[in-house]
Amino acid sequence: MRPNASEMSWEESSGADAFLSPDHRGGHPPVRESPAVTAWGVVLCVSGTAITAENAVVVTAILATPSLRAPVFLLLASLGLADLLAGVALVARFLFCLAPSDWSELVTSGLLVTSLSASLCSLMGVALDRYLSLSHALTYGSGRSRRRAAFLLLLVWVGACAMGAGPAMGWHCLDEPASCSVAPPLTRTYLSLLCGGFLAAVAVTLQLYAGICRVARRHAHAIATQRHFLPSGQSYAGKYGSGRGFSRLVLVLGVFVGCWMPFSLWGLLGDASSPPLYTYATLTPAAFSSLLNPLLYSLRNKDIRKVLLQACCPRRHAAQMHCPEDV
Repeated sequence: MRPNASEMSWEESSGADAFLSPDHRGGHPPVRESPAVTAWGVVLCVSGTAITAENAVVVTAILATPSLRAPVFLLLASLGLADLLAGVALVARFLFCLAPSDWSELVTSGLLVTSLSASLCSLMGVALDRYLSLSHALTYGSGRSRRRAAFLLLLVWVGACAMGAGPAMGWHCLDEPASCSVAPPLTRTYLSLLCGGFLAAVAVTLQLYAGICRVARRHAHAIATQRHFLPSGQSYAGKYGSGRGFSRLVLVLGVFVGCWMPFSLWGLLGDASSPPLYTYATLTPAAFSSLLNPLLYSLRNKDIRKVLLQACCPRRHAAQMHCPEDV
């Protein structure tokens, strides 16, 4: 998936592709020029590598630890895998476009669509998990809940792969440039449906977090009325009912909306004649969210942090295990 470059070459805008040579017109077969590596291409490759490495650590930590099998960890693993694929797609986009071809453009565009769709749906699943863990605290974490989470993730990935297969299955504008969207080779109809789905997922996620706040405040009020006090960190009610927890929630939502809303709106409003710079400015935050998601979701979880610290400092962890802690 790349921004439209109708009035300037892709080589100038990204360093990752090149336009057809103007000398090849009429019935002669087009020949792609060899692109030069530019600053944008280097940034694309470096950021994709960082995203891949960061999320690979998170996914490996979750899958290699048998104790991390609760629904929330399944969802975080799905989120990490989706963001890992986004990083791979960015690197592949840079490498393939050094020797550009139609098939590589379609494959990398489809992989980006798949990874970003799965990432957004996984974020929605994380919000749903947090809501259910608060509103159904007695049954949360049961085997039935894990099966529901696994089934939900199956639907997420089947849907994401189906959407990502669109360009390779013929839903592209390589043969009809007039039908291109702000991100060729995706057609405007295809991108409009995709961005419409993104906006719907954003709206559902915001509603879930609003429900989390309502339930948390109701629980906190009931606890205060009965004059019971919960230990810190033992309940989502305490977590989201406090000022600190609410500020963290605002931060998560602010990053979420800031990353996904710009491109979702621009994909609906823009067309093939729109300036490519606007597409870069809106698509970059959506890709950058894959770098922020592990910090905002996975690495904030104390169980995942414990696993990572144990892997990084096994001797220190073993010493702590043999030393009694004050209770």
